[in-house]
Amino acid sequence: MSMLSINGIVPVVPIPFTEEDAIVEAELRRIIDFCVDNHAEAVCLPAYGSEFYKLTEAERLEVVRLAVDQSAGRVPVAGQANHFSRSAAIALARRMEDLGADLISMAAPRMFGLSEDDLLRFFVPVAQALEVPLLIQDWNPGGPTVGAAFAKRLHEECPNFRYLKLEEPLMGEKIQAIRAATNGEVGVLEGWGGMYMMELIPAGICGVMPGVTVLPVLDRVYRLRQAGQDKEAYQLFTQVLPFIVFQLQDMELFLHLEKRLLKALGVIDTVRVREATIHLDAVTEAYGEFLIERTADMVNEVRAD
Repeated sequence: MSMLSINGIVPVVPIPFTEEDAIVEAELRRIIDFCVDNHAEAVCLPAYGSEFYKLTEAERLEVVRLAVDQSAGRVPVAGQANHFSRSAAIALARRMEDLGADLISMAAPRMFGLSEDDLLRFFVPVAQALEVPLLIQDWNPGGPTVGAAFAKRLHEECPNFRYLKLEEPLMGEKIQAIRAATNGEVGVLEGWGGMYMMELIPAGICGVMPGVTVLPVLDRVYRLRQAGQDKEAYQLFTQVLPFIVFQLQDMELFLHLEKRLLKALGVIDTVRVREATIHLDAVTEAYGEFLIERTADMVNEVRAD
């Protein structure tokens, strides 16, 4: 089993599309190179930030194959195998593993209310079917997420359950409880664009899973905060926070702004988001472009240091 150890930023990779909705392979490869060049601990796809819910199963496998091929061992690849059917999720995860994914990420099936016991019945066979580590994402806007008891029980039964991605506010004590219950063997990654990272680094998160565009800035913030250089970390974080907060008002808005900022950074040329998606009204578009221009300048400044 891989002994992959995450301590840093794991960006979620967006998928570039042509106007005809075909995947732009060359641009996806350039995004992977951008992640490698900017010190990503790993890359993750196809997740919510990759529009996984608009991809066919063949496309989900293809983007993992391309990422593994382009990374060429330079950065670990987390293949995200989301499915509400456990048997389908296992089949998808195994195929991603066969393609060379270094770990499997999987979102908790949150379409309807499920207890922790329900989720354990779902995830124990998933973890047992894998040779690589399992990362579980629990994004549950409608209710509570899993906690220390779930992490402890799953890790005891399946030692390859290694990471939990949570995306909620005020979870410092939950992170500490998870680490204590699992003797530090299950790492917690903060999602939600990195919005809560300044609060949660001292609480013991092992990393952050934001979009690709802010990777260079958040990597610097993460290292500064870990090193106790709190003032420097705070000053840098406050410069990127307005973009993160605006982006995360809506998942589809996140996708539009992520691709537009990648274009402003010279990484991709296409900014299409697959339908169904939101239409950006004039006010939203104008402020989005205002933030993109300033965030691009900041990202380029950090990259040049």
